Parts: sequence; C-alpha cells; structure tokens
Amino acid sequence: MTAPHGLAEAGPRSTRDILRATLPLWLALMLLLAATLGLAYVPLGRWSAAVAFGISGVKTVLIGVFFMKLRDAIPLVRIAACAAMLWLAFLFLLTFADLLTRAPLTQPGTIVPSMG
Repeated sequence: MTAPHGLAEAGPRSTRDILRATLPLWLALMLLLAATLGLAYVPLGRWSAAVAFGISGVKTVLIGVFFMKLRDAIPLVRIAACAAMLWLAFLFLLTFADLLTRAPLTQPGTIVPSMG
C-alpha cells in the first residue's frame, strides 16, 4: 500500500545521500551553537540577549526550512508556520516592552535586602 500523494518521503534513500543532505546543516548548527556558547562569555552588555536571540532565530529558520521541510511544504503549512512565528514574535515583543519600561528599582535583583 502506498501513501497518499504529499505524505510519502521523497528524500534521499541511501546513507550517503542522507549524510550529504544533513551533514552540512548539522555542521552549520554546531557552528551556531559554538557561537552562542562563545558569545555567552563576551561582555556585550544590553546587546547580549539580542545577539543570542538572533543566533537562535537563524537556528530556528534552518531547522524549519530543512528538517521540517517547509521549503517544499504546501502553502497552508507554510502559512501556519509563519503565523506561529508571528505570534511568537509578538509575545517576545510584549515581554521585552514590559522589561524595558519598568522602573529600575522594580526589576528583579535590584532591590537590596535590609539587614537588621
């Protein structure tokens, strides 16, 4: 019995083809992981989180396009993935707006406990 059109795997079949298709992507993800780890020790100040989120965004796009095969997906699946990313970006925007508009003394970790 064959799978319905659109559900069958149309990718590489041999081990060599699978490695040829996934090894460069895996190496790119490992380089981005090393960049994330290396930048964790670089004092970037307020830009630290922005750089880390940028790197994680690149990793997310690579995984979505290649491993989840969004490049070859039907338009409805692409729209659903874009809607999910848009919603996630909106939630991040609200979170960062909240953190950036708080008064300095109300942010966690800035209030010194009184001794006495």
